[in-house]
Amino acid sequence: MRKSCIKRFCLIIPVVLLSFLIVSCSSTKKTKYFQDIPDSGKLKTIEKAVYVQPKIQVDDILTVIIQTVDPQASALLNTGNTSTGGTTANVNTPSTGSPVAAPAIGAPLGYLVDKEGFISIPVLGKIKVEGLSTSEASKAIFNVADSLYKNSSVIVRFANFKVNVGGEVSRPGVYIMPNEKVTVMDALSMAGDLTIFGERENVLLIRENEDGTKTPYRINLKKTDFMTSPYYYLKQNDYIYVEPSKGKAAATDAAQARIYTIIGSLLTVLVVLLTRVK
Repeated sequence: MRKSCIKRFCLIIPVVLLSFLIVSCSSTKKTKYFQDIPDSGKLKTIEKAVYVQPKIQVDDILTVIIQTVDPQASALLNTGNTSTGGTTANVNTPSTGSPVAAPAIGAPLGYLVDKEGFISIPVLGKIKVEGLSTSEASKAIFNVADSLYKNSSVIVRFANFKVNVGGEVSRPGVYIMPNEKVTVMDALSMAGDLTIFGERENVLLIRENEDGTKTPYRINLKKTDFMTSPYYYLKQNDYIYVEPSKGKAAATDAAQARIYTIIGSLLTVLVVLLTRVK
């Protein structure tokens, strides 16, 4: 009797596993980007997006490197680029996306643009930079520095050019960009790309305007049109949100259904075994 029960049990197990596989198999939404580019033949040329240098705004933090023939003078002019320590906060690095220690808000890290649009550099004094690009700000600072130090050079970069990426990406978070010419694809790549449940046809980009208002823009990653739009190149404080697709809710329901199916199948096998044993 026991050998017969074991034999029947071995026959039931494949049936249970097969039903589990049938339930777990479900069609997934296409996740391919740029579907308007053909797979073969002559590929179309994508028009170049117009790049506009971002303008310096109030509360931006700038790294200003001034070099002169006098090392002591250079060190004094560049003291504002040195952090004095303080508490730390977690941000994401562009290369790995892993949390690293960074100076918290309020700790000096570069030259802060004040409410009047000026930065204050030792010896040089206050210089108006609001509304300028980094290259224009370099020229404005150079004009002041060159009147005091001959053969000087000036480099200005954003120290807080950050982009927030949230929603259905592998590593959501705030990313400090290594340069100011960065695209939507760069930011998504830094965040580990979209998950399988990310809505590729309706990515939301929210941009803060100079007057404080915000402009939303929808991006369809399945087409190349957005690569020619004014929103292809990001600006500081842009927010990218990847919405979850309907498939995520369906997948959650399917996972619960699979659990119930397994439990039901096991209970059925148990009942059959107990019946046969008796």
